[in-house]
This record gives sequence, C-alpha cells and structure tokens, in this order.
Amino acid sequence: MIAAVEITPWHWIGFIVFVLFFLALDLGAFHRRARAVKFKEAAAWSALWVALAMLFAAGMFLWRTREEAIQFTTGYVIELSLSLDNILVIALLFAWFRVPAEFQHRLLFWGVLGALVMRGAMIAVGVALIHEFDWVLYLFGAFLIIAGAKMFFSKQEMVQPEKNLVLRLVRKVFPVAPGFDGQKFFTRFNGRFALTPLALVLLLVETTDLIFAVDSVPAVFSVTRKAFIVFTSNVFAILGLRSMYFLLVGALGCFRYLKIGLSVVLAFIGVKMLLDPHDHPAQWFQIEIPTTVSLLVVAAILSISIALSVTTARREQKSNCG
Repeated sequence: MIAAVEITPWHWIGFIVFVLFFLALDLGAFHRRARAVKFKEAAAWSALWVALAMLFAAGMFLWRTREEAIQFTTGYVIELSLSLDNILVIALLFAWFRVPAEFQHRLLFWGVLGALVMRGAMIAVGVALIHEFDWVLYLFGAFLIIAGAKMFFSKQEMVQPEKNLVLRLVRKVFPVAPGFDGQKFFTRFNGRFALTPLALVLLLVETTDLIFAVDSVPAVFSVTRKAFIVFTSNVFAILGLRSMYFLLVGALGCFRYLKIGLSVVLAFIGVKMLLDPHDHPAQWFQIEIPTTVSLLVVAAILSISIALSVTTARREQKSNCG
C-alpha cells in the first residue's frame, strides 16, 4: 500500500495557484468582453468544475486515504447544496438592481474572489478554535440545528437592499452614480469620485455570501477538522457557483421544496456533530455516523426535495395548460 503523502505548505500554494490560473483564464480569455452567459456555456463550465472536484477526490484517494477522499466529497456536496440557496438570493439582487445580463458574470467573478478570501479566513479561525476549545463543536452543532429550523419555518426571501445596514452606511460615506457605467465599479459623477450601482450589488453579494458562510463552513466541520479538506471542498463549491447560477437561474422557481431539503440537511449535520464520539470522547451518549452514511443521507435528502419540486412544477404546468 502506498504511504499517504503529507500535506505541506507547497500543496496549499499549488492549489491556490491552480485556482488563480483558472480564474484568470476564465476572465482574461473567455470573458474579456462583457457578454451574457448562455445555457450551454454554463452547463459546460458546471460540468468542468464538478469533474475537477471529482478528480481532486480521486487524487485524495490515491495519495492520501479513502476516508479523506470521502470527507472531501461529502464536504463538497454539502457546500454545493447550501450554495443553491445563495443562488436564489443573488438572482433576486440582480433583479432588484436590474443588472444587465452581460455584466452579471463579472460581478460573480469578483464576488467569488472575495468569497474565497473570506471563507479562507473563517476556516482558519474555525480550525484554531476547535483545536483550542473542543466545546466549540457543541456550539457549531447547536447553531446548525437552529439555522435549519429557522430556514424550515422562514418564508420566501424578500430582498430589501434599502434596509441593508452596510449598504446604507456606504451610501452615506460615498456618492453613488444613478446609473451603470459599463462594467465599471467606480466612475465620475458631478465631477466627483462615485460608486456605480454595480459596486453596490457586488457589496451585497459579498455580504450575502458571508451570511451563508456562517452556516456552510461549520457544516463541513461535522465531516472533518482537517483544514486542507475543509478549504478545498469550499473552494470547489464556490468556483462552481458562478456557472451553476447561469445554469439554474431560469428554473429557480421550480425548486420550491429545496429550502425544506436544505433545512433538513443542516439539522442532520448539527445532530451528527453533537453526537459524534470523535468530537466529544467524554460524552455519555454517543452515536457515530460514518462519513459515507452522511454523504448518502445528504444526497438522498437533496434528491427527494428536488424530485418533489420538479414533479409538482410539472403537474401545475399541465393543469394550467389543461
């Protein structure tokens, strides 16, 4: 049996360089000029990112361990599924600000870049807290259960940017131009430096991702506490978020039961984190849920919620046509 390769700083650097290369290729070669992303292109990029994630999992299996490969795959599926709710909010933001289709890719590109930095910092803090204080895992587990319950009973999101505290603060500090100026985030308005509406949307996209990361990052800690796996699974999910947005944005209304499925996933992960004997060895009541079982449960929950959503949408469409 091949000995497991030790994860070194060079692996971290190599992975980050790989990500930056693909981002530069995406923006510099394929989207140098502003244009709308078509369905076929979005499908191709989505398939590419999923394939790269699975190749990475295969690499973990060959050069690390089978368990770590499963942990990465489970973390990736969890992050990708929770990102679907983020896609809905982004779509509502774009609709609210009436962002032209040809500018949306550029917005999501810089939004993803900011999300990578923020999540990297959150993961580093989370790993440090867990290594220093074991009881933090109890807080994460309880938080995920509460977040799942809140998502289950919450109504459809109503995007109200005018009530966003960060946006109101920015408007007070910086002048804002009344209209878009191409793909620019900054412009001149009445002879003064000013932000464009595109910059305001980017700010909201970043704050939205930060809010969602508060749920999704602790969720991956239920699978593993290894920073490299948590980080890489997050990154692959975020990178696929852009193309998945253009792939699914036209059909988001069909996934009415997806939010219920995501809430059940969050609750399940929280319960797993509270009961796992590896997290709490001194706990009197322990139930170990293997990572493989967790992956199958999460996949089953999402599959059922999506299947119910699509079936219901088709029935309603047929009844309307009849």
